[in-house]
Amino acid sequence: MKEEEGLFADPSNPASGAPRAVAAEAPLSMPPRSKPADKLDEPVIVPTLETDSSGRGPAPTRTGLGPMWVMVVSLLALVFGAAGGVGGYAIASHGDSAVTDSLPHAAVNVDAPAAQAGSVTDVVAAALPSVVRIEASSGGTLVDTGSGFVIRADGYILTNDHVVAPSDGEINVRFSDGTVSPATIVGTTSDYDLAVLKVDKTGLTPLVLADSNGVRVGDEAIAIGSPLGLDSTVTLGIVSSLHRPVTAGDTSSSVAFIDAIQTDAAINPGNSGGPLLNASGEVIGINSATAALPGASQQSGSGTVGLGFAIPSNQARRTADEIIATGKATFPVIGVLLDSTYHGEGVKVIDNNPATNTLGVAPGSPADLAGIKAGDIILTFDGRPITMPEELIVATRAMAPGDVITLEVKAGNSTSTVKVTLTANDKIAWNDGSQK
Repeated sequence: MKEEEGLFADPSNPASGAPRAVAAEAPLSMPPRSKPADKLDEPVIVPTLETDSSGRGPAPTRTGLGPMWVMVVSLLALVFGAAGGVGGYAIASHGDSAVTDSLPHAAVNVDAPAAQAGSVTDVVAAALPSVVRIEASSGGTLVDTGSGFVIRADGYILTNDHVVAPSDGEINVRFSDGTVSPATIVGTTSDYDLAVLKVDKTGLTPLVLADSNGVRVGDEAIAIGSPLGLDSTVTLGIVSSLHRPVTAGDTSSSVAFIDAIQTDAAINPGNSGGPLLNASGEVIGINSATAALPGASQQSGSGTVGLGFAIPSNQARRTADEIIATGKATFPVIGVLLDSTYHGEGVKVIDNNPATNTLGVAPGSPADLAGIKAGDIILTFDGRPITMPEELIVATRAMAPGDVITLEVKAGNSTSTVKVTLTANDKIAWNDGSQK
């Protein structure tokens, strides 16, 4: 049995650490919403990766830089530093016999043009000052690092929830000029794997959040972040696919459902929370997860396999606006429980079970008001075929409360099309009084 809204508790972010609400000065700009793509691609199934009996590949791994990587990078820095010292001593001790001839110099072309406006070089130069490194500590010890970027000039920064979740609230933000500022956590959501931080700075340069509904497969994609602690690292690729139903997380209780943008731009541990840019330098996604080869983990070093996943910017914008305004985030729901044991056409709303006091449809929910019943089969979402529960969940999460969607529903031998007005998850209650 699977809830439509997924499993929301996050053990790495206990409820006792409730986020502090911060008043918003001005909401992030919202471009006109366009309809989602007409087709929802199949779930992530990579032939070269291990798959289960259902053909599902391993869950993408989150890409924060854990404490093991922090230690490894530090040790490498010490080794290379020592080697550099020995090399410098050797050169100095043989200075008297050094060859005086120099290598030929490259010709200087004074007519060479500067980097073309809109080129990758130009885009990166403009974006780098707005991309930061996030350092999360607990008990005074660094426990995770990741990336983030400025979303408002008055000090608001967006990153992944899983980057800051291991901390006890001690967060430092390192800017591209080397300055470091302490940050407070405005609010987080493990459901979308997003977090908003606030530093005591003004006059920052925010990155522009693009309309991710306009992203196309094949578009140029530029990832910026701090993989393995290497600040201001830039990688280049394309948008490989859209609407990937990605469930990222290490446990079932900390799963984030993402209607993801897939890219082959190299993404490694530490890239989490950094921006994925288009050719105009606008943010189309927030880098969040990668697929790993069989047996690999963040600690053992999975490396990039050209399968990175980013949270679409439209989803991030709505969530960030809500967190800044209220300190928390909601997500849109239909109000059904889905049967994960069903393997027929579409996805099935679970049957009512009086013995366990289980209902397939929440009373008064959008599904209930639209006439959807327990045992019904949901075939399509806005015309896109639905074949797995995760596809319905991420398609719903990509919308906003108040949006109207069209579902094709099969009840017995008859099929009908119904309009459903989505509501926020905290606006419905099940028969036991919970919001699940």
